[in-house]
Amino acid sequence: MVEKVNVLEKFSRFNEYWQPKVIGELNDSYIKAVKVKDTFVWHDHPNEDELFFVVSGRMQLKLRDGDVALGPGEFAIVPRGVEHCPASDEETLVLLLEPKSTVNTGEVRNERTVAKLERL
Repeated sequence: MVEKVNVLEKFSRFNEYWQPKVIGELNDSYIKAVKVKDTFVWHDHPNEDELFFVVSGRMQLKLRDGDVALGPGEFAIVPRGVEHCPASDEETLVLLLEPKSTVNTGEVRNERTVAKLERL
């Protein structure tokens, strides 16, 4: 069965920041919707690449060797093992494409770690 997904409708169903929601599955990966604002935590994913696609707003992927600025319609892929820290001065809507095994804070465990993903 083929299902159409309205991305903006999915974003309208939650308000919290840095709490990714599963909105689709593709092979062994999740498509996640996340609202970001302010600065996240420095972390890496030793075994997973991570794609950040900006739907609206602007964000930075802070990297140890320089930042990558992203605006609407742009994406960047953070390769496995690369330490990064997502940040945004304004509310930004982001789609993530990453393996199902990916934990949002990588190997860092703190109050921002999402242990159980919500599905919308």
